[in-house]
Amino acid sequence: MEIRLPPEVEELRRSVRSFAEGELEPFAEEIDRKGRVPDALWTKLRDAGYLGVRLPEAYGGSGMDFLSYCVVVEELGRIHRVLTLMVDATNGLGPNAILKSGSDEQREAYVRPIGEGRLRMAFALTEPEAGSDAAGIRTRARQTDGGWSLTGRKHYISGADVADLICVIAVTDPEKGARGGVTAFLVPRGTPGLTVTRVDTTIGSDAVKLAELTFEDCEVPDGAVLGEVGNGFRIAMQTLAEGRLCVACACVGMADRLLAMMSAHARERQTFGQPLASRQAIQWMIADSAVEMTVARSLAYEVAGRIVAREDPGVGPSMAKLYASEMVGRVSDRAVQVFGGQGLIRGFPVERFYRGVRHYRIGEGSSEMQRMIIARAYLKG
Repeated sequence: MEIRLPPEVEELRRSVRSFAEGELEPFAEEIDRKGRVPDALWTKLRDAGYLGVRLPEAYGGSGMDFLSYCVVVEELGRIHRVLTLMVDATNGLGPNAILKSGSDEQREAYVRPIGEGRLRMAFALTEPEAGSDAAGIRTRARQTDGGWSLTGRKHYISGADVADLICVIAVTDPEKGARGGVTAFLVPRGTPGLTVTRVDTTIGSDAVKLAELTFEDCEVPDGAVLGEVGNGFRIAMQTLAEGRLCVACACVGMADRLLAMMSAHARERQTFGQPLASRQAIQWMIADSAVEMTVARSLAYEVAGRIVAREDPGVGPSMAKLYASEMVGRVSDRAVQVFGGQGLIRGFPVERFYRGVRHYRIGEGSSEMQRMIIARAYLKG
């Protein structure tokens, strides 16, 4: 079933897919084999205009609307999860937070370099005792004569080991808590008191790192405050909502690619003198995958359309993220089953996707957290 989008968005999809399959696919195996993102890949994306593509033209971007951006993320997801992370890093949580809440000086200093991939940014929210429970943040920011002093620890922060700038969410008024007592700060790499104390490699790819950050009397000026003092929790939640929808689109892209590979393999692979495609068990795996992928795509596009129309998406991003992340896990599992032994071998795309998709049921808010958000909204009536 084809979901119809505006003609210009469909043309964008064809363009991105052609570029991704022709220019980016060769990097997929290298990313996992070497455990790092090649500089040439950043160059490819930058030259093609996909870094900062959603940023305003005034900051070197293309000003792409959110639905079109979701299609870009989906198409890049068909190649490798790392590509979606690269594009999100230059369009998503960090730069979006600065665009929406930053001062003119902060926008001028950071947005264009981030969008061009010259400056890497990380978003530090999660802590040992505050992951899905973002309101439980313990990192403190104490006001000083010259600005603020940060003390605390963040962990599982994507890309923080190589980030040039980190958006840190810290408590500035413990009594107010999440309602006016949390503030966002922009902390450059190398700031005294900021230390990367641990770097972990994730299940999906050695190229994807999660870092632990320690702040010990880390002094930053007043100009480091992003937005208003006490408004940090709102900034974090706003950026996470769109981030969750982008996760859903990445999952749809991966499922779409897996479905195509499953179908092709079922047609070509012969067992007992007949193609796998003739087996009812295989047909049902493909049918279930097609239905679930299409439902996830429809939901993601519906929510993206509401955001473009400046309508309140409500719990739509949580619904899309929950369903799509659970869906792609099922699809990837079926794909491994259809491919059999080949699906277990490192270096084959099916095995790569199988490892990569597991992250999505935890990152950007776990499935359980999304269910809580959705349930609470409906229980309120």
